[in-house]
Amino acid sequence: MKLFYTHLALTIFCLTNSGCLKKAKDTKQDLPNILLIVSDDQGYNDLGICGREDIKTPNLDQLARDGARFTNFYVTCSGCTPSRGSLLTGRYPQRNGTYELFRNNRIEDGHVYTPYEYSTSPERILGMDTREVLLPELLKKAGYYNGIFGKWDLGQLKRFLPLQRGFDEYYGFSNTGIDYYTHERYFVPSMFRNNEPTIEDKGTYSTSLFEREALRFITENRDHPFLLYLPFNAPHGSSSLDPEIRGTIQAPPEYLALYPEGTTVQEKRRRGYMAAVTCMDNAIGNVLRLIDDYGLTDNTIVIFFSDNGGGMGSDNSPLSGGKGNMREGGLRVPCIVKWPGKVEKGRVIENFISSMEIFPTILDVTEIEKPDSLIIDGFSILPLLTGEKDMAREEMYWEFREEYAAKVGNLKWIKSDRRIQHNGFFDLSRDVAEQNDMSEQNPFEYQMVQEKFHDWQREMAEAEPRGPFKNF
Repeated sequence: MKLFYTHLALTIFCLTNSGCLKKAKDTKQDLPNILLIVSDDQGYNDLGICGREDIKTPNLDQLARDGARFTNFYVTCSGCTPSRGSLLTGRYPQRNGTYELFRNNRIEDGHVYTPYEYSTSPERILGMDTREVLLPELLKKAGYYNGIFGKWDLGQLKRFLPLQRGFDEYYGFSNTGIDYYTHERYFVPSMFRNNEPTIEDKGTYSTSLFEREALRFITENRDHPFLLYLPFNAPHGSSSLDPEIRGTIQAPPEYLALYPEGTTVQEKRRRGYMAAVTCMDNAIGNVLRLIDDYGLTDNTIVIFFSDNGGGMGSDNSPLSGGKGNMREGGLRVPCIVKWPGKVEKGRVIENFISSMEIFPTILDVTEIEKPDSLIIDGFSILPLLTGEKDMAREEMYWEFREEYAAKVGNLKWIKSDRRIQHNGFFDLSRDVAEQNDMSEQNPFEYQMVQEKFHDWQREMAEAEPRGPFKNF
């Protein structure tokens, strides 16, 4: 009985004394910091280290030299919202319920929403199902302090915002795209500070704002483990109804000055695109240098990739296609991972890997147990990163806007109800540009891949239902 009261007194003391809480947090000092960087619509070939000589990305190039670069890294969707949802859940969009964009469709006719119209529009009221378990929620329970600065894209209502999904700090915009300077999406103010809308920084280039917040976050939280999620909107096209801005990629004058002006519309878009990428690259470099200045580099894992294939102004070569379609250029993206002492410097990994592997890999790195009830579609690639084991994904499936694709090993099948010319069956080991349809020459493999795709469709249909799009 005496022992019971001793334990009770100790428990009460710890609950009411910050010293005990601080001591518990101190035991987490060996946990690695996580810097997760996502670019928006960056082309597969748009890194200097890939051999592209006209674009300046010195910091990302150095990141690749200091870590590992993936050449066969895939995302779950060729559009931003489902792709980013899969990153944070480790699940296919068809399983987590976010398989379409949360956006309004009256863009082409230039409609300007009234405040009330917007408040009840799909873009405003839709969001990722609150039953989904997001990566920051699990990290927070393990002692991490989590910040997101940039593009959220998983819902705007309070219950969908980052602070309700495991993050401790948020500064950024919550929909699919904005004007880089006004921070408006088609004249609708879109920036948030934590749970509240804000126009405090209107007029300042968005990449600079996200960099500023990331640097502050690192400075204030350098003494305990953190997740810094830095999802840029660069180099996404400018979401503006202004005819002089729409159809461009905005960038600061000093970065535009690094590139020739061009004469054609395509050349001017390419210039804005490259300037936006270089500005983002500089922001990434400043974040990495601050981590180094604080002596955190060796205990920080850095992951960088693009949310989907390159859009306007990008270079996806040698791949065909791009953002919004099922060609390789829409689904295969640049990816870099750096972890000093764990990941070999300068390594090029050609294994078939996807963004769904990031969630379970981080859980593996941090030794966090996955909830038993949680079904994830990725797997930990920690043994691959450390060189302990050669491993790769065997298959992957996609479905987006009446387009379908499957990849089994090097075999890829595409069926599009919108782009008939994209239909086909390809051997990517010999035809990465998807030019030669093999469906007639290889009927057995062609049928096998389609059958696997239909099996996957049935599995997704039978999964526990998630909103907002699924009918249940």
